[in-house]
Amino acid sequence: MTKIEPLGAVRERVTSELRQQIIAGSLLPGDRLVERELAERFGVSRVPVREAIRALVAEGFVHFETPRRTVVRRLTPTDVKELFELREALEVYAAGLAASRATPRDLAEVRELIDRAAAATEAGDAETITDVNSRLHDRIVAMAGNSLLTEALEPVAGRLRWMTRRNEEWPQLLVEHRELYEAIASGDPDRARAHALTHVRTNYRSTVRHLFGEEAAPYPPGEAAAP
Repeated sequence: MTKIEPLGAVRERVTSELRQQIIAGSLLPGDRLVERELAERFGVSRVPVREAIRALVAEGFVHFETPRRTVVRRLTPTDVKELFELREALEVYAAGLAASRATPRDLAEVRELIDRAAAATEAGDAETITDVNSRLHDRIVAMAGNSLLTEALEPVAGRLRWMTRRNEEWPQLLVEHRELYEAIASGDPDRARAHALTHVRTNYRSTVRHLFGEEAAPYPPGEAAAP
């Protein structure tokens, strides 16, 4: 007897797969999402596909160009700047808390992630680099030991992953993550916050440069451009 997959599970599966395709670049900004075609591709009815699309609209991955046309969202410089402003405010704070609260086990887990990132960087494995680096940042936020901080970042975590996937300056990211780890491991909150701030702003400039060109990233988020 064939087991019937619950509708909620189908919706989550379709949402997860579409989200990952957008992050990985299999679905590009401007690509259209057609319910009928997606339902056939996933072997499901149009109902979970429709609900998955609505979920991705709420997450900021897709939007309705017209009531009948849904496309992968085209990120603007303002989108990126606003997300990095939020990241700067929350992740820098998290790094300071992590320096005060990290346990030896926490630090060992971060070291393991950095080792995996190093191996993936050497191999040029973009998917693994993106996954491991995202998990590393999630781990630092978890080390801060503040559930509200974690909840505040959760709604934008997917979009941040999407944007940072476009940044292919992987050796530089590895250096920055190692420096951030050392700062947190030192137990000095000020040092950890300083390295986190530098990392977020460097990543911001790299991401904008890859998305929009050099001229679009002249200053860090939160600061006015020089006249």
